[in-house]
Amino acid sequence: MTDEPTNPRVATSLGLLQQELAGAVDGLQDDQLAALVTEIRQAGRVFVAGGGRSGLALRMHAMRLMHLGLTVHVVGETTTPAIARGDLLIVASGSGTTPGAVAAAGTARDVGARVAALTTDGASDLADLAHVIVVVPAAQKTDHGGTASRQYSGSLFEQALLMVLDAIFHTLWQADGTPAEDLWPRHANLE
Repeated sequence: MTDEPTNPRVATSLGLLQQELAGAVDGLQDDQLAALVTEIRQAGRVFVAGGGRSGLALRMHAMRLMHLGLTVHVVGETTTPAIARGDLLIVASGSGTTPGAVAAAGTARDVGARVAALTTDGASDLADLAHVIVVVPAAQKTDHGGTASRQYSGSLFEQALLMVLDAIFHTLWQADGTPAEDLWPRHANLE
């Protein structure tokens, strides 16, 4: 038996992920993040939309916003009402071209709702529809060249997205000042 790690390749991969995520976070623009916080604060209701793993990150964000007492809906759920003027749609797509995300943003704009987009491409179809854009400096899932990320298929975008959304929640929570004990009764009890 040796003193070597049981799986040094996993440790190496963790180091790569940590390094790439730190680089992506360092490349975020403070003014874009602040604009998203402002949009959430001003929204009557918040809707979230995204496909695949981006959608999963947004669902987690929706839960946290609900913990703050906001009215939040996940697009595609059977109980999600119509979006309207005064509401905010937060939509994520690494490429900014995901058909469902672009369609949701178009519908939201058509009814007078605000749109906040999180994407790697600030010149994408989705970004063109957004009032607020957060550009996440990460590889798109079809970038297989390994220049923006050595991870597979958009993983860095999704990891950074989750971190950004958690930071947005934390910022809103700190500004709100509600103690954690007061948020806890909103935590799911039907798990």
